[in-house]
Amino acid sequence: MSETVNAPTIDLEELIDSSIASRESRVVDFDTLKFQTKMGDKFRRGQVRYIGSGATGDHSDDNNILQAEHFTFSNMVLPAGCVGPEHTHPDVEEVFFVLEGQVEFCVHDVEDGTKTASRVLGYRDLIRVPAGVPRSLRTVSEDDALICVIIGAKKPEIPFYPPTSEMHGVTR
Repeated sequence: MSETVNAPTIDLEELIDSSIASRESRVVDFDTLKFQTKMGDKFRRGQVRYIGSGATGDHSDDNNILQAEHFTFSNMVLPAGCVGPEHTHPDVEEVFFVLEGQVEFCVHDVEDGTKTASRVLGYRDLIRVPAGVPRSLRTVSEDDALICVIIGAKKPEIPFYPPTSEMHGVTR
């Protein structure tokens, strides 16, 4: 005969309520990447955190964020004419899913960041960038872009800016 193991009782109401991050409870944080505007207003971007902090720093004091277990999920607001500078996540892949606007995504050669390939993506288009590959993005539509960003780790390393990035040498 097999023995039955008593699993702990789970309060399903509590489980579901603790697993929801509603749009109404989110805020657009333009301050988390504000240091990049030292290089110009074209680098203005906002992050809307849902699961974890992404790679924008330590936001563990924000009780509004669902705790990450295996990945992070946020939205990025990329105003019209603005740029996400060339950067590299050495430890994780990054996925971008466009919800609004049109965005040019660019991947850069690891050895020579001046060699690039780019594509313009729009509504419901997705791009996955492997770990270690430099990437950049810019809004090419007249309207702001809204992009889902998923990073494949609970606590990713802070990205670095290769020598070919306009952010190279800029610190937080």
